[in-house]
Amino acid sequence: MIEFTAWPPEQARLYRDRGYWLDQPLTHILDAQLAAQPEAEAIVCGTRRFSYADLDRLSRNLAGRLAARGLGAGDTALVQLPNIAEFYITFFALLRIGIAPVNALYSHRRLEMTDYARQIRPSLLIAARGHELFRDDAFIEELAPAGLRQVLLVDENDPDRSLAAWLEPGEALPKTAGPTPADQVAFFQLSGGSTGTPKLIPRTHNDYDYSVRASAEICGCSASTRLLCAIPAGHNYALSSPGALGVFHAGGTVVLAGSPDPLTCLPIVAAERVTMVPLVPPAVALWLRAVEEDPSRRAQLDSLELMLVGGASFAEATARRVPEVLGCKLMQVFGMAEGLVNYTRLDDPAELVFATQGRPISPDDEIRVLDEDGAPAPDGTPGALATRGPYTFRGYYRAPEQNAKAFDADGFYHSGDVVVRENGYLRVVGRIKDQINRGGEKIAAEEIENLLLRHPDITHAALVAAPDAHLGEKSCAFLVLREGQGKLAPPALRRYLLDLGVAEYKLPDRFRQLDALPLTPVGKIDKRRLRDSLTQQNA
Repeated sequence: MIEFTAWPPEQARLYRDRGYWLDQPLTHILDAQLAAQPEAEAIVCGTRRFSYADLDRLSRNLAGRLAARGLGAGDTALVQLPNIAEFYITFFALLRIGIAPVNALYSHRRLEMTDYARQIRPSLLIAARGHELFRDDAFIEELAPAGLRQVLLVDENDPDRSLAAWLEPGEALPKTAGPTPADQVAFFQLSGGSTGTPKLIPRTHNDYDYSVRASAEICGCSASTRLLCAIPAGHNYALSSPGALGVFHAGGTVVLAGSPDPLTCLPIVAAERVTMVPLVPPAVALWLRAVEEDPSRRAQLDSLELMLVGGASFAEATARRVPEVLGCKLMQVFGMAEGLVNYTRLDDPAELVFATQGRPISPDDEIRVLDEDGAPAPDGTPGALATRGPYTFRGYYRAPEQNAKAFDADGFYHSGDVVVRENGYLRVVGRIKDQINRGGEKIAAEEIENLLLRHPDITHAALVAAPDAHLGEKSCAFLVLREGQGKLAPPALRRYLLDLGVAEYKLPDRFRQLDALPLTPVGKIDKRRLRDSLTQQNA
């Protein structure tokens, strides 16, 4: 079995007693639909359509061939696929025989992929020839010493390494093969940090299954749900909040798109009668702009009932525009691949939906909001978030130093988020590390960003720290303006912020206007690159 930090026995008993952990493998999601409605549509991938019976048959074909090669429980896999149906086929195949995958994002490159291979020493690599790393075999040869025994590739001509060939009928799935026990590692998620190589998060069948089931219920998923997956399919948000697994659990359909670009997605929404879409805030801004620039595009969204927005802080001013401009309900999501997920609820009043990031999934999600001394912060006061619960992990994979920093003696995970809690709802106001210390005055970057986004001519904003010999740090606001909008003068921007009532010390020292902000692989603003650009400019 794969090593991981388990929950203490008394907590595990509690979670079972309360019905959170059902001791069933994640493959039950597919098995249940196969029994209930095998011919129902599970996946739409371009012109290809897959029923639940197709998804089961193809995943079993792959699982049988892998098992025949001696792969199974205890093995790991490094998987890197774009948003195609084969991602889900592969995921269920690996779960079926106990292989624990790392689902690398398609935007990951040599640094990340090499580090994942170093950590898990995969027996299996599944990737795509279309990715720059796999256009020839050079990188595969680099990974071989990590212990690779089998390589499968999309768009590969060699039948022994062609994923398409391995999806054809072949070896029967051995009766002795099966998923890992429900309280063991099913797969690894990637931490959502905006800098450095993501750390690996062991997720068990029990904890992830509960998160999926509860998310599907909160979001109102049903057999009629048609979810557009336009963000990376392997990301925790796209997989389980409620994500593809939540939709499969409810018997609905996942419609795949290669990117969240509105000119790509809006026609798909119209053609496939999509009802639900999860997006990150920068993508939402693009959808809003697309419809505002051409109001006729609103008709393409007639079927859309719910937009989930998560992955990064979402400005209240932008949130309020979603139902008005796009004509659908909004649900905010604040979650982490490490576990805790918060949602606003479908029946919440507008003020909660627009101004908060929701409340936790579970009654047994334990939340602590702590001041700088580690004492409980009063409701309404910003503090550092710490949490534990039935689906929040207990330790990064083979990372004792990081775990010593991230977990306290009570097993609470300290996420690095700065939040305000009021009446059980959380509002994210920044990151502990995303602060500017300007001469001893602490400035939460997201506070200023959200105020800037209220400006009618600003669509994206990021505030970052720049080293300063006198104050230690000064701040620079990077802005993206509405198309056709000319330059905004710094004095006017500072006056705008002052008129909103912000303290003078929080005003950005500098402003820079860009055509677009750089993004990390998971769609968050890449502040490291912005800081690096300031350093290079001053060099």
